[in-house]
Amino acid sequence: MGKLEFDRNCMEQTMDRIVERTMRMDMTWDWPCGVAYYGIAEAYEATGKQEYLDLMKERVDELISLGLPDFTVNTCAMGHVLLTLYQHTGQEVYKDIIEAKLNYLEHEALRFGDHVLQHTVSADNDFPEQCWADTLFMAALFLLRAGVMLERPELTADALKQWYWHIQYLQDEKNGLWYHGYNHITKDHMSGFYWGRANCWAAYTMSQVAHILPECYLYPEYLEIAGSLNEQLSALKLYQTDSGLWRTLLDDNESYEEVSASAGIAAAMLAKKNPLYLKYVNKTVQGLLANVTEDGRVMNVSGGTAVMKDREGYRNISRKWIQGWGQGMALTFFAGLLQYDAMKGDGAL
Repeated sequence: MGKLEFDRNCMEQTMDRIVERTMRMDMTWDWPCGVAYYGIAEAYEATGKQEYLDLMKERVDELISLGLPDFTVNTCAMGHVLLTLYQHTGQEVYKDIIEAKLNYLEHEALRFGDHVLQHTVSADNDFPEQCWADTLFMAALFLLRAGVMLERPELTADALKQWYWHIQYLQDEKNGLWYHGYNHITKDHMSGFYWGRANCWAAYTMSQVAHILPECYLYPEYLEIAGSLNEQLSALKLYQTDSGLWRTLLDDNESYEEVSASAGIAAAMLAKKNPLYLKYVNKTVQGLLANVTEDGRVMNVSGGTAVMKDREGYRNISRKWIQGWGQGMALTFFAGLLQYDAMKGDGAL
């Protein structure tokens, strides 16, 4: 049986610092906040610390009172924290907004081809007939969680189809890695790079399907997801650096190590529960801890990144500033460590 190497008390203290620093950020109702609060929600589930839930509830209630923006694929990332709050408080205000977001995704969001969600970041037609790996976290995972929680099989079916078609469009079958985006009009991957965080979004969300969807093996699309994830993770392990991290362009030794992608990839390895991955996970533990400051800021997280035109475009994205997705994915990884360790102690692995 594989063994994780970390100190639980140190890990919980690190998570406390990250949560406290995250709640000082003035994030609005958009995907940075959605990913950040997803991480805090995962930290709550792993630790049971009521203050985590209370902090999220207070801020989300404030944001609701200020009024919600127009929905996009990216703003649907806030659906994750709403699902957690509704599950643990039962307050209908959260369910009402969940339903509004689901109605948007099912009936209003732009789609193309085989009913694939177009990635949108504003109320405009930002990227016509483009699918990005980001959509899997912002929308597909939300659809799946909502479908199972609310017992809405049509949502579950749509979520699985999103993964199926994103796999067809974005995964390179020759090596298992994922491209950042696909343009259905030009039938290409645009600049065609294996962006680290795209691989994080794909790997992490695919790793969660088996844990969320009851009897997942009865769905043909799940078998596609499982096969895709196996191929991807077996490829990704080859690109881990000596620091335990992954680069912002996975196969480019001149691009920098990027922490949000690294956290998501390692979290996927944990969720896969394959003991062969634990040595890679243990390296990531040290790599991530080295990138958390005393005041809880997760460092070396690249800024928001469109499908860039060339290699230099990706290499030059700033990693100077605190980002919600860096905070959230680090918390998600650390929470996964605690949950994995607890399950092993219960004889579940």
